[in-house]
Amino acid sequence: MSEININSNNGVDIIQYQPKGVCSRMMQIKIKDNIIEDIEIIGGCAGNLIGIGQLVKGMNINDIIPKISGIPCGKRPTSCPDQLSVALKAYLNAKNQSVEINV
Repeated sequence: MSEININSNNGVDIIQYQPKGVCSRMMQIKIKDNIIEDIEIIGGCAGNLIGIGQLVKGMNINDIIPKISGIPCGKRPTSCPDQLSVALKAYLNAKNQSVEINV
């Protein structure tokens, strides 16, 4: 799988991201108009990840990224929240590139 996989369905972008350097194995994020509609994180600390998912639902991804980017997990230089920010940045980058190509 590439770093990020994006599919669209009825105006909702569905992102699949395989995090690196953390316990979680897969993140699937549904975004519409830069707002997180749903998120599922497989693996990792279930309670914490469910909590993070509930906190970010309904939020604009541009507000989320600076809040969670760079958070470490213990001695690891990254964490599941940090990897979520990596996925969201990759999504924005891919979205901006596709806009530039289509213009």
